[in-house]
Amino acid sequence: MIQIASISAETDSAVLTDIDQAAGYIVSICFKTGPPRLTGVELEWTVHDDSHPELPIEAERLRAALGAHAPTSLSPDSPQLPLARGSIVTVEPGGQVEISTLPSPSLARLAADTAADSAELTQLLAAQGLVMGDSGIDPHRPPLLLLDTPRYRAMRRSFERSSPYGLAMMCSTASVQVSIDAGTPDRVASRWSAAHAIGPVLLAAFANSGRHAQRDTGWASGRMRTWLGIDPARSGPVYGGRGTDVAHDWARYALAAPLLCRRRETPDWSVSGGVTFADWIRKGEPDRPTLADLDYHLSTLFPFVRPRGYLELRYLDAQPADQWLVPAAILAGLNTDDALFDQSRQVCEPVRHRWWEAARLGLGDPPLAAAAAALVDIACRAVAGTDLPPQQVAAVTETIERRLRPGTA
Repeated sequence: MIQIASISAETDSAVLTDIDQAAGYIVSICFKTGPPRLTGVELEWTVHDDSHPELPIEAERLRAALGAHAPTSLSPDSPQLPLARGSIVTVEPGGQVEISTLPSPSLARLAADTAADSAELTQLLAAQGLVMGDSGIDPHRPPLLLLDTPRYRAMRRSFERSSPYGLAMMCSTASVQVSIDAGTPDRVASRWSAAHAIGPVLLAAFANSGRHAQRDTGWASGRMRTWLGIDPARSGPVYGGRGTDVAHDWARYALAAPLLCRRRETPDWSVSGGVTFADWIRKGEPDRPTLADLDYHLSTLFPFVRPRGYLELRYLDAQPADQWLVPAAILAGLNTDDALFDQSRQVCEPVRHRWWEAARLGLGDPPLAAAAAALVDIACRAVAGTDLPPQQVAAVTETIERRLRPGTA
């Protein structure tokens, strides 16, 4: 186990002088524990011309559509105002748009707020003749970098050294990300394990990105194929998610991950391949990293479940229209019911490592199909325990039956 060393001054400029010091900082911030109450979502969409979806979108057109809601990465002088219900709009490297909601203890309120902000975003884009896609990867266009920032240029160079999938991941993919509380200290490890165990099942059940750039990928989730194809030290599971000391597991993962970039005053943020954050601390060249550098490095790591104080679940394809609510409702219901969360882990335990099979075959993989069928009742009870109104619960549970047990609903 990594021994935790104290940090003399927890400020952005505090210099990191040894590995234990950095690990201690990561351990101290990765989980904010307490009774689980809150759920939040981040919804991403590819963006297309409403008449010619195969055409690339110009940055100026997207900037005009988003107006005062545009992120500074797209419009440096933008005030980046939230949407009416509080969601913040961001733009991914290829022009995908994303809304990040406020977390809520009420799934009904989260659903209503997210629906309202999604509708507002739809209207903003429509004014410029733009529409949002409804799958996890762009079915019309090859990847094209829209945002030319030092981070994204360095990211592209880094991925090009090791993978043919990096640019597609950056520029063509879209997801539903659900964030839930880490839970009380005695429950963090079991919740972390459960979040990983059910991941392949939910990925398989809600996979919808088989077509990319007008070609059949041969995968149920072409989006996840791109993530599986980049460096697993950056995007793979954190030691399978089964450890009992997950904060230290995360610290080890983060410090062993290669640097994606280093922020500088110059436009070139690229780094040599294979240099980890731990290497940077040890060598201290050309200068030692600070806590701000470590925080930034953590933002460049993309495991399927990422600790950010809470648990950020990153394995779901973007869904058509309001169908994002179905997997989000499952996870929100499990979030506040420890017994059901434990049961979901138990039935999905045999398939916790079947990420590749889930991405390639979806529920065409027999072990995943069996686990999904065993999860149906648990998922429906979890949704019934939320504060969604009865009509919405009925609609969501009907979709759960259809997606997790296809051919029987």
